[in-house]
Amino acid sequence: RLPSAADAPFNSYNKQHAPLCLPGTRVELLQEIYNWADGRDNRCIFWLNGLAGTGKSTIARTVARRYFEQKRLGSSFFFSRGGGDVSHASKFFTSIAVQLAHNVPQIRRFICDAVTEQNDIANQSLHDQWRHLVFHPLSRLEESSSLSAYVLIVDALDECDNEDDVRIIPQLLAEARLLKIRLRVLITSRPEVPIRYSFLQILDADHRDFILHDIQAAIVDQDISTFLDYELRSIGQERGLESSWPGEPAIRLLAQKASGLFIWAATACRFIRKGRRDKSVALPENQLGEIYLTVLKSSIHQCYTEQEREDMYNTIREILGSIVILSSPLSVDALARLLYISKYDVNQTLDDLHAILKISEDRTRPLLLHHPSFRDFLLDKERCSDPKFQVDARQAHRTLANNCIRLMSTSLKQDICDVKAPGILVTDVKSSQVNNCIPPDIQYACLYWVQHLQRSNAQLYDEVYLFLQHHLLHWLEALSWIGKTSEGILAISALKLFTTADESPNLQTFIHDAERFTLYNRSVIEQAPLQLYCSALVFAPEKSIIRKGFEKCIPAWIQTKPKLQADWSATLQTLEGHSFSVESVAFSPDDKQVVSGSLDKTVRLWDAVTGATIQTLEGHSEPVKSVAFSPDGKQVVSGSDDTAVRLWDTVTGAVLQILEGHLSSAESVAFSLDSKQVVSGSDDKTVRLWDTVTGATVQTLKGRSFSVMSVAFSPDGKQVVSGSLDKTVRLWDTVTGAAVQTLEGHLGWVYSVAFSPDGKQVVSGSRDKTVRLWDTITGAAVQTLGGHSGWVYSVAFSPDGKQIVSGSDDETIRLWDTVAGAVLQTLEGHSFSVKSVAYSPDGRQVVSGSLDTTVRLWDAVTGAVLQTLEGHSGRLHSVAFSPDGKQVVSGSHDAIVQLWDTMTGAVLQMLEGHLGPVNSVAFSPDGKQIVSGSDDKTIRLWDTVTGAALQMLEGYLSLVGSVAFSPDGKQIVSGSLDRTVQLWDAVTGAVPQTLKGHLSLVGPVAFSLDSNTTRNLYTSNNWVAEGGSNLIWLPPAYRVTCEAVWNKIIVLGHSSGRISILGFKEGSRLI
Repeated sequence: RLPSAADAPFNSYNKQHAPLCLPGTRVELLQEIYNWADGRDNRCIFWLNGLAGTGKSTIARTVARRYFEQKRLGSSFFFSRGGGDVSHASKFFTSIAVQLAHNVPQIRRFICDAVTEQNDIANQSLHDQWRHLVFHPLSRLEESSSLSAYVLIVDALDECDNEDDVRIIPQLLAEARLLKIRLRVLITSRPEVPIRYSFLQILDADHRDFILHDIQAAIVDQDISTFLDYELRSIGQERGLESSWPGEPAIRLLAQKASGLFIWAATACRFIRKGRRDKSVALPENQLGEIYLTVLKSSIHQCYTEQEREDMYNTIREILGSIVILSSPLSVDALARLLYISKYDVNQTLDDLHAILKISEDRTRPLLLHHPSFRDFLLDKERCSDPKFQVDARQAHRTLANNCIRLMSTSLKQDICDVKAPGILVTDVKSSQVNNCIPPDIQYACLYWVQHLQRSNAQLYDEVYLFLQHHLLHWLEALSWIGKTSEGILAISALKLFTTADESPNLQTFIHDAERFTLYNRSVIEQAPLQLYCSALVFAPEKSIIRKGFEKCIPAWIQTKPKLQADWSATLQTLEGHSFSVESVAFSPDDKQVVSGSLDKTVRLWDAVTGATIQTLEGHSEPVKSVAFSPDGKQVVSGSDDTAVRLWDTVTGAVLQILEGHLSSAESVAFSLDSKQVVSGSDDKTVRLWDTVTGATVQTLKGRSFSVMSVAFSPDGKQVVSGSLDKTVRLWDTVTGAAVQTLEGHLGWVYSVAFSPDGKQVVSGSRDKTVRLWDTITGAAVQTLGGHSGWVYSVAFSPDGKQIVSGSDDETIRLWDTVAGAVLQTLEGHSFSVKSVAYSPDGRQVVSGSLDTTVRLWDAVTGAVLQTLEGHSGRLHSVAFSPDGKQVVSGSHDAIVQLWDTMTGAVLQMLEGHLGPVNSVAFSPDGKQIVSGSDDKTIRLWDTVTGAALQMLEGYLSLVGSVAFSPDGKQIVSGSLDRTVQLWDAVTGAVPQTLKGHLSLVGPVAFSLDSNTTRNLYTSNNWVAEGGSNLIWLPPAYRVTCEAVWNKIIVLGHSSGRISILGFKEGSRLI
């Protein structure tokens, strides 16, 4: 089911009393809109813009009502600043789609199909939501008389709280011109900069503009007079006044004082309706302020004592001050709980303020301002002339910050939704249960306490530290249940800026650890909140402040925990989402985003702070091999196996250009420093320069005899460097297209090249496992950096040119000193080849993409690797328990067999002798021997006490893939790549039997046992599970390459060469 903003439609419950244009008003304008909507005008958008209070929303409601009654209103969305779901665009297109499905029956099944195909569409970018939920379903409709002109209405776009969303919405809606059916879009807004900019990007032929406040003053005054006459006559009839009341002169005077603002007239009428006909003063700019002040003063009754009046002023300031600075509106009940004021007092205070506030009879509905100008009035001392009502914004924010912390401290707890099961997902729990357990006031406090703290400028260090020490995990859990984990990450980042080491060193250290903890576990926190107390704590480093502070929250049934490193690794975040290898990554110039290209044919934009996916750019028909940001951050370029180079808009996700010309895969792409050109290197042996505006080919650089794997511009744009499968690096002149230098020295294919920031050096990475530095003037080799044990796929300079980062087939990333040539850091964590690396523009982070499908962010300053645990140096292939469960044996790619203590995790023996990776290990039934099979074609028997090699069994023609003992320990069975299974005598080493007939590699082998064993612990989809229930999520660094189970203990082998041991008590598995 798609999420929908309940207050979005023009006829929602909260808008049922909102007025329409009176008959005889706005006649010409309404007719102009109707002619546009009903006629053959090709312009699909009508932009009605005007200043605040000029009546835009009333016009929008009138148009909506007309087409709703004609059954031609497709949908409507009325934005409202501070209006919760209608204050932002996260539910904009989902709400549009829900209404379309209801109002246009022919489209309903197409929208349902879209939701079925992408059930997470509501979490995707606005671009993807528009395309999949609205544009594509509408494009499947054929033009007919019954479907020839639907109207979509977007009101108060300027009240959407995200400027980027404000810019993108008109540009996406302008694509309605491409539909077969005629969709007309009416947009109303103030003429603010982001919206004006957005319409400048749309062709004039696609939109029509109407400036409301430019209508002749006489026409507007007449309409306001008609409105005043209607409203005041209605008031007179209610009060039994003479039919001549208030008279034409009074109406004319009021219309003049309104000075073109319908909001002034409407506010005056609401005030008069309450029975107070005080004389107003005259300047149009101050009219609303005078009315607001009069209403406020009238709410303080004369019968109050002096003390009661003073108390009332304080209460009004606190309540109204909170209402106008709230980040999202609250109901009377929720506001009362947040302010710790009784509901009775809040209701009594607000009773006389209906002229200012929209107060529903249903006290569970949010309080709203009639007009945002009241907020400006109350916070501006010049506009609010009476100090008794003036609100100090900072003090109001401080009060709310304090109250939010107090409310969370008394309300939040572990397993707040009482679900108990540790592996339960957010999607498994009904929203009604979440809302009951985390009511609106607590949700508000969780979401906005840091915002209020920031805006108060108050140094509430002690209060914040105390709260976080006790409730950090409870807060993160609550945010997860309401789907706001990313907001929590942003809040922690804001807190880090809020504190300093001098003023509160303990708090700053705590927040730093909390940020590492949250970023590392973001994925599971979002999906399964209760894993905060299981996986997140269990796999946190031993010295983590969060682990030590909340260790008591780990469920008692987790008896044995893995032995971990002391401190956080260099991995800041792991971004999961691609379904195949990540081939290329890059930071945006402002450090805020990361782009990745994958073999899954997509390009993804990620938020570098929260790790959330911002956009998924689809269009390539084959794997994406290379991506890069433009220097201004507005565009991304991608190269693909489909031979095309694509330019994308980073805000809208739209394709700006498709550059075609290569005859084979576009292996590498890069922007020039001025963003005017793109360079691409191809499998067709050419390098091409493209004009980013026209898409034309500027130069084709030929001369290579093999595929071009990597290209880059020099900082001044005068040269291009390319690396090729011919083992050379070449420098080219971008003007003449001539080859300037050919740099020779690599002994293998050159996969990656890059210029230094000053253009004086080039770095290259090669299949020969080296990184080389070259002088661009002389062509001489400056340094050869050796150390990787696998091919070097990617290299890059740091922004200051002092360091180089390299990514390799050996699954590691290395940071090098460019002068000394020394290795500064080795970053480990990926479980497969590292295909792409890049520095952030500030040089503090490195981003990497890997064959393991993940994108990772690393700390490039500290490296943060302060301890190396005992273990193998290569990927684990096999683990097995001893019969008594006290020991574990492991076989690794490093050719070593290791024996471990199950309780302590310590290494007991290192059994060396194999000459190749160890693929399989097993204990004898009496636990006194170990058998191992290897790539070296041998099987070895080892003594578990002394570690001595007892036997070496030879005879295979290929690697040994699997070994096992017979139940009586007298025989060994083995399987090999040579397609045979052999039975061996465990004492003599003789081969009594060879079983042939397999057509391919023989997989795991075992003897049939007389009794059945139940494997109740296992791993599945990155979880440790038991009996069908998920218990503990495995972070990316602890994903399993092999596993073994004994009773309630499970041993996990990892690509890092280490093992993790988890032991569980019998009994309940509840939180």
